[in-house]
Amino acid sequence: MRAAMKSALPALLAGTLSLAAFAADAPLRFRVTEGETLNAFYRHGPAAAHLLLNSGRKPRVLVAFPAGNSGVGVWFEETDAPVRWTLDTVEGLARDDERGRPLHGIVAEASVDAPRLVIRDAVLGSVRVLRDFQLGIAYPAAVATAAKTSAGRTVVWSRPRIDGAPGYEISIELRNGRVSGGGGGAPLALEPARKGEPMQLRIVALTGEKPLTPLDARALFDRSAGDDAHVREVLQFLSYEEKFLAGSWRFDTYFGRDTLMSLRLLMPALRPEAIEDGLASVLERLNPQGEVAHEEDIGEFALLRHRKENGPGSAYDDAPIYDYNMVDDDRMLAPVAAAYLLDDPRSRGRAAAFLARKTSAGEPLGAALARNFAFVLDSAAAFARESVAANLIALKPGRDAGQWRDSREGLAGGRYAYDVNAVFVPAALDAIARFQQAGSLQRYATPQQLRAFSAAGERAARWRAHAPTLFRQTIPVAKAKDGISRYAKAEGIDPAPALASVPQEALRFDALALDATGRPIPVLHSDGGFALLFLKPGAQEVRDMAETMLRPFPAGLLTDAGLLVANPAYADRGIAEAFGRNAYHGTVVWSWQQALLAAGLARQLQRDDLPADVRALLRDGQRRLWRAIDASRAMRASELWSWSYADGRYRAEPFGQNAGDADESNAAQLWSTVYLAIPPP
Repeated sequence: MRAAMKSALPALLAGTLSLAAFAADAPLRFRVTEGETLNAFYRHGPAAAHLLLNSGRKPRVLVAFPAGNSGVGVWFEETDAPVRWTLDTVEGLARDDERGRPLHGIVAEASVDAPRLVIRDAVLGSVRVLRDFQLGIAYPAAVATAAKTSAGRTVVWSRPRIDGAPGYEISIELRNGRVSGGGGGAPLALEPARKGEPMQLRIVALTGEKPLTPLDARALFDRSAGDDAHVREVLQFLSYEEKFLAGSWRFDTYFGRDTLMSLRLLMPALRPEAIEDGLASVLERLNPQGEVAHEEDIGEFALLRHRKENGPGSAYDDAPIYDYNMVDDDRMLAPVAAAYLLDDPRSRGRAAAFLARKTSAGEPLGAALARNFAFVLDSAAAFARESVAANLIALKPGRDAGQWRDSREGLAGGRYAYDVNAVFVPAALDAIARFQQAGSLQRYATPQQLRAFSAAGERAARWRAHAPTLFRQTIPVAKAKDGISRYAKAEGIDPAPALASVPQEALRFDALALDATGRPIPVLHSDGGFALLFLKPGAQEVRDMAETMLRPFPAGLLTDAGLLVANPAYADRGIAEAFGRNAYHGTVVWSWQQALLAAGLARQLQRDDLPADVRALLRDGQRRLWRAIDASRAMRASELWSWSYADGRYRAEPFGQNAGDADESNAAQLWSTVYLAIPPP
């Protein structure tokens, strides 16, 4: 260490210091290429960053930091011909700002084979602002950052946070070229010294937001965790003592639903301490009613929100602002907590200490958990009394999303989601009943809450018996085949394999959602995986779910590119058009939904009360599903992908890189790492 300090002294005095000079452990670094996007991840000590270099006709340099969910990015004007980035090295960097306050980030050496790059704009601050800018939404005037040039070959954007705290910086230095323009209204441009020569660039990106505390492999992985090196790297990059990050680059912070579902699926692969940190992060963010926070606005985005809502002259700070608009995560907490605290043998001797652990406000985690249970029980009471659609759990007023399909078209205009009502409410009520029987929360629940908990078992039975039936769809064979044929023709797909898979009797499946009147919306979907993982359906239900999802698309959901999350072939044309392969929750593949179904099939095969023919069906489904999963192995840890079709085959395509794609996919997604705990059969 002393030798490293001595060799690093000149850099320290110059104000720039590579973090590798101080830390003995090796940095976490890996790369992912998806289509025209090169992603490079780096984490070491207080520096954690995700660098994106976009090739093609719309070049971009972007760096996202888990610290404060912050980022910096430079967008270039569209080029006449595609450009291509090459990345050499990425190293950690620490430097003080003008006031001597620490900044952390990376320095990258790269090249780009472009004759000229015209700078369109640079955005510094919250990833939320960068996300909006990428979607064409203007950034607030308060975060506008002017470019400065130096020596004719470096352009720098740098500013403090809007409250004066340490801020953000990105600079691009040309090793073999010059920065032109910037005067008389001429745009800044990067140009090589010699025509036809790739530009050699040094990119520095820094943030002043408070670093998170990384979890290394020793603190994260249990001995049973899978050995997929890349997936392990992705999970490490997203794992911190304070929270798990939902995904990078676009979701470098806490998401309640993503945390809970990832914990449930990853549980066998994680150390108990990591599971407990994840559960504690959810309980820390409950609101007074017991609802789970979906997302958090932190860092500069929280400042922008406070300023907008309270006025620029009022007192404000960067206190997090939590979103409680989702209705699925509230009902996920109980079954996920039960899976660890009641079912996992490793929690014995630990559960009591975990429940006694305090939140930052001094509340025992057991009391927070009881508060959520009381909320869930109260929200389930009306349907338990009168089991009609109007008493199901609806999306919140004024919202068009409320569960994991949280895009405008994700539920096809539905108000009552299948997964929330047919799976998560009964699963939550069952879990609450089990906690009540175990007496785990006796010390933490109020007398009123304990009385309410005694009704959980009865309410669970009512929901199990009556909620799923409201979503059941039965489509005559002729109508089903007509829908498949029409849809296949519209999409340019050979319908023969799908038509051959249709049963001789009527086609049965569960609707994606009910509309405001309680009418089922006949979109076939992958959320049956939730039921197979969290519930104990009857044999016929298990058969129907497995057969429905694993039929060839567009009869079911299975393709060579993976398991699709939606199939609108049986719905009307308007819905089908909204569920295209460029829609965020349309006919696309979400990696974790494949893993969910794989885990659900494996769980059902652990039962000893299913007939032999159903078990055979499940085993065959496992084989076919895992063939599809393995075919897209290179994209396994990313968020989602689309597909193309030619010569009778489906081919996986990166999402977000084609005209018309609703958004772009994260190259690293938390719940896409769950394969570490779900081995193939």
